[in-house]
Amino acid sequence: MKAPTWLPGRFPIRLKFLVTFLFVTTAVLSVITFTMGNMFRSDKEAYIRDLASATAHGTAEEARSILSGYRERLQVYSRLLGVGTLTAEQKERILGDLFEDFREFVAVTVYVGGKEAATLADAKALSAAGLTKEDLARQRAEQRMQPDRMEPGTVHVENSTLSEKMPTMTMTVAQAAVPGEKPVVVSAVLSLDGLARIARGGGVFERYLVDDQGVLLAHPDADRVARRGMADWIPNLPALLGSRSGGGAAEYSRDGVEVIGGFAPVARGGVLAGAQVPRSAAYHASRSLLRNLAAVALGLLLSAAVLGVGFSRRMTRNLERLSDTAKEIGQGRFDVHVDIDSRDEIGTLASSFNDMASELKAREKALLDSQAQLVQSEKLAAFGQLGAGIAHEVKNPLAGILGYVQLSLRKLDPETPLHANLKIVEKEAKRCRTIIDNLLKFTRQEKVAMEPVDPNRVAEDTAALVDHQLGMHRIRLEKELGEGLPRIVGNGNQLQQVLLNIILNAEQAMEGVPGTVRIETEGKGDQVEIRVRDTGPGIPKEIQARLFEPFFTTKPAGKGTGLGLSVSYGIVKDHKGDIIVDSEPGRGTCFILRIPAVHAAGGARPDAGGQAGREVTHG
Repeated sequence: MKAPTWLPGRFPIRLKFLVTFLFVTTAVLSVITFTMGNMFRSDKEAYIRDLASATAHGTAEEARSILSGYRERLQVYSRLLGVGTLTAEQKERILGDLFEDFREFVAVTVYVGGKEAATLADAKALSAAGLTKEDLARQRAEQRMQPDRMEPGTVHVENSTLSEKMPTMTMTVAQAAVPGEKPVVVSAVLSLDGLARIARGGGVFERYLVDDQGVLLAHPDADRVARRGMADWIPNLPALLGSRSGGGAAEYSRDGVEVIGGFAPVARGGVLAGAQVPRSAAYHASRSLLRNLAAVALGLLLSAAVLGVGFSRRMTRNLERLSDTAKEIGQGRFDVHVDIDSRDEIGTLASSFNDMASELKAREKALLDSQAQLVQSEKLAAFGQLGAGIAHEVKNPLAGILGYVQLSLRKLDPETPLHANLKIVEKEAKRCRTIIDNLLKFTRQEKVAMEPVDPNRVAEDTAALVDHQLGMHRIRLEKELGEGLPRIVGNGNQLQQVLLNIILNAEQAMEGVPGTVRIETEGKGDQVEIRVRDTGPGIPKEIQARLFEPFFTTKPAGKGTGLGLSVSYGIVKDHKGDIIVDSEPGRGTCFILRIPAVHAAGGARPDAGGQAGREVTHG
């Protein structure tokens, strides 16, 4: 019978999600509050844009008033200087009165009919700025608007600063054409102090003026004007300079700071007026309201968060337990149990988790047993293939070589040098055959049988097997075998495998650095010790504790399986012996095998056998 969907004390997940959704709705209300604040901010932004535009128009009006005054004075004096009845002295006196009455004027040049008629400069002002009349003449020749190219009735203004000590501008006025008279143009060099006062009176707004090329005429930073700096921060500056509209406002970035700016034409000489304010300063008045809105929204969010965390914690606590349990199972720890007392779907899931963990634990044990058998089978198969390959590829050709050498020896005089050389070849061929026989004996798959074994013979056979390989890696193999050693109960092939694993590990640890590997045998009471010493880098203590763990290896991926020493450990234990590691970093490593002697195992003590003494071989 199907269980009912609702039982007393049952709190389904769908209901828990419903409660969570209610708190999400609270968060949405908080977002709405923020949206209202942003709407107010947008309204404030429109107000600041209008204010920036109005400030720019005010700046334009002030600049227009100053420039109109300059133009009117120049027109008056140009008409007087254009009167043909005045002498040169009278014209210079009239210009001199201009400098006395208006200190902004630095130099004035009158052109009649396109030719220079008179020039007068304030020598004192020029001297204070480090300028000469020649500098003024060069400036007149290089100015953008030449007098003979101007249309009657037009005015041109440009920044013409020659010295940073005295920022100046040039105003050129072309008089309206008079019938019967030559055209008159007046070009004056004026100090920018008058326009600078406009830039210094902007309050929170930064006010400035630029000529028709975008060069600053007035700015709060006087050095930028003196250096004839460009107003390159203004967006679409060429379009604004060429526009005849009433200006406008825009948002843009200046030196990484977001600003709001307004622009307005001065209508005198192509001059453009501007006013700008940082966005942060513009919204200073509205920050209090925004802070209040933010506080309300934050309070709603915190309330929703606290309540939501409480409910979601209760809802997800059991899920977290299941997640932690899943991680432990993923790490191979299957003896775990989830204790969840819940009558909803999570409780059912927890029960399934417990059943799964028990099943995985049983399967893991079976898998490890099968894996150990598979590893051993694959290892023996690999050695069998190696032995078969050597038998076909090396042993048969080697037998032919040895046969021909022996046949040749029978036909040669023993006293000839060739006979001696062939004897050496025969000796080395037999040595190779012995090595191959030892390898084949080691790799031959046979039923393991324990019998009395000569420890020195085991050491000799292993040395013959690896001597050549060690020599290729510049490692010297030494043997120091004890005399009169008792035999040990064991299997020679398996003990060779242990020694081979240890010696090859030593070779790989030296990483091509020349060194020494020594095999030692010695009787220790009822035991025989077989020691393998090397001059390698040594093994740290924390690694020594894990050397014999299955699948533990310090070699890079693909360089080892981590089974060599664990298999060796098992072999030694099967021989009722022990294997010990004595090593320190920088001082080499010594593996000590302790195997019980025959008489210690309850058998009769046979005669001692095996070679004794010390031998050093070089590969």
